[in-house]
Amino acid sequence: MSGSTIAAEDWEHALITGNGRQGALCYGSSAALRFTLAHERVFQPVTEPLPAPATAAALPRLREMLRDGRFAEAATEVCDLAAAEHPGFAETRWIDPLIGTATLTLIPDRPGRGWSRHTDFGTGVVRQQWDGGTCEAFFSRPADALLIRLTGGGGTLSLAPVAGLPERPVDFSVEGPGQHPAGGATEDPARHSAGPAAAGSGQHPVGGDLTLTARFRGADWAGALDGYTVTVRSWRTESGFVVAARTTPGLRPRPFTSMPDFEAALAAHAAEHGDLFGRARLDLPGDRRAQLLFDAGRYAIISSTGTRPPTLQGVWSGTWSPPWRSGWTIDGNLQAALLAVHTTGTPELMPPLFDLLDDLRDDLRENARRLYRLPGLYAPAHLGTHGKQNHFGPIWCLTFWTAGAAWLGRLYLEHYQHTGDRSFLDDRALPYLREVADFHLGFAEIDGGRARFSPSYSPENHPANTGSQATVDSALDVQTTGDVLRALLTHDPGDPRAPRWRALLDALPPHRITAAGELAEWLDPRFDDNHEHRHCSHLYPFYYAGDPAIEEDPALRAAAVATVRRRLRWWLSEASDEMGYGLALLGVAAARLGLAAEAYAALTRLAEAYWRPSLVPTHNRDHLFNVDLAGGFPALVAAMLLASRDVAPDGPARLRLLPALPAQWPAGGVHGLVARGPVRVDLRWQPGLVAATLTSPVTRDAVVTWPGGTVTVTLAAGVPHELRLPRQPGPERSR
Repeated sequence: MSGSTIAAEDWEHALITGNGRQGALCYGSSAALRFTLAHERVFQPVTEPLPAPATAAALPRLREMLRDGRFAEAATEVCDLAAAEHPGFAETRWIDPLIGTATLTLIPDRPGRGWSRHTDFGTGVVRQQWDGGTCEAFFSRPADALLIRLTGGGGTLSLAPVAGLPERPVDFSVEGPGQHPAGGATEDPARHSAGPAAAGSGQHPVGGDLTLTARFRGADWAGALDGYTVTVRSWRTESGFVVAARTTPGLRPRPFTSMPDFEAALAAHAAEHGDLFGRARLDLPGDRRAQLLFDAGRYAIISSTGTRPPTLQGVWSGTWSPPWRSGWTIDGNLQAALLAVHTTGTPELMPPLFDLLDDLRDDLRENARRLYRLPGLYAPAHLGTHGKQNHFGPIWCLTFWTAGAAWLGRLYLEHYQHTGDRSFLDDRALPYLREVADFHLGFAEIDGGRARFSPSYSPENHPANTGSQATVDSALDVQTTGDVLRALLTHDPGDPRAPRWRALLDALPPHRITAAGELAEWLDPRFDDNHEHRHCSHLYPFYYAGDPAIEEDPALRAAAVATVRRRLRWWLSEASDEMGYGLALLGVAAARLGLAAEAYAALTRLAEAYWRPSLVPTHNRDHLFNVDLAGGFPALVAAMLLASRDVAPDGPARLRLLPALPAQWPAGGVHGLVARGPVRVDLRWQPGLVAATLTSPVTRDAVVTWPGGTVTVTLAAGVPHELRLPRQPGPERSR
């Protein structure tokens, strides 16, 4: 549970509640309580989507430039070709922004002192209190509405668009009791700056309905949203009043047909939300801050995953122009946000990603055809209302990033590994992975038995000696492609394409160790690593099940360890001040390598610098509301307590208990972690002893390693298996 005595007057410091599909930012004071709404599908249509540029014919020329070391020239060539094809590519094109839909303001008639506020993570209720008054709010899952109850007096309401100026004009009207429809057009900055009154949104007495209608202008392309409506109903109670509010995409509002009972609605919502939140519980007597943030992070992801996965800002927005448009950034952000979904026992939060990719599949196929004249799938780094590759430039040469669809393929595999759902594997995962493999079979050049990936891109980084993000043979390209091919050969060996999958897998180049003894970010030796950077994408295998080729080779493992330590030195310095989720991913890699002290150092920096009093994380240190770390932080805690490897058909589950337990956690417990298999794991530890309960949905063997030894056990289907294991003193640091 979060708590604070500090009133927040801006949405970035708000407390949050959400039902996955919709969210509310709760802020203000006893003088004016504000609730800014957003909806997972209300992206304002700002930039017309264009087909990805047809650069496939230039690929031989681009590869020649990269062979000759003309890296920046190759990136600029793509931009020139795109602009020649369509003038819209002359400047950087962004996806559409996730916007706040309205701000509902409650003016209590009895404001007072003694302010406090907190969020109950178990129920999703935000409570704001002052002397003589209480305001409770939650976004109901069953009712799909924000419910607010004010106790201790009456008040008035207003409904208005969020502050600021949209990038394209929006026409508003607000209708309420005793009021004629009044409108406001946001293309007039002076009028918009007048605030809520510009849209006819003055204060209204409690009772009756309010409706805000927003019409988007100037977006006449196919699929563009025409607008949205926000409906509000309020009624008096013996001790105050209750308000219900919801956003509906489109211009046909979904009004309230009845007045929901607050207590009954809360009970129904708390049961559904509480089931998800209660799946995992952490007990760290010596580190209550980490325990609190573990809960806060899980709460934010659960509350912002609906029919779509959480965006960069979850399902919350208080602006017309959120950073990076608050879409889905898939070069690490979205993966971090979802990283604890499986390990903390909430696998039902992952299919919304797969549903999104299903809806965008035709765009991903078109990207592959137009950019590279290939079958299969090409996923751009930024996804939103469409999946077309529109966002790139001479610096951020994102048409050269071909690993996106393959990295997302790992999440399909993770879902199968953590659920054991064979129908999901057959019906959704394998068809997706086959299409990804089709692209890479055509894209990779095999010369002398060695596959090459040209052009290539390691997310947002550039080699220290070139200054250009345009490269060849990034380690991430090789690792993600290898992941896809191994999964297909393991789970679909009878496919006619299997010999080609095997040939490409065998041709993938090995890991490279730099002259400094570190794992190389680019396998091409022409590129020098740049360690002072927020990304560490070449450690990708260690975000998940690890890489046996590295972990079982002492030289490669030492290089991976050296890489983690080198990057961590930069993160812990004052030179770094951005992208907290990147530090979480580095910490997860450290934990997977058994580096307890390093994982704990990453966790400590995250806990100290990237969370506001609202217990919502930020992108940079106390800057930019962002939920990526809300997934990354609990994932890091889980990785320090449990590791597992991929499970082959009919093979044993392989678990490591307390792989990176720091000395600062001498005793504690965790309930509801899930290892690949799947195997549910409950743990308690103290000096000298580890107690574990393992439960598998099917009968299987499990190889269990802990700081003290290894044991093989047979798990009967659905039967908890108790282990009491002697524990060696000191943190675990071996692989």
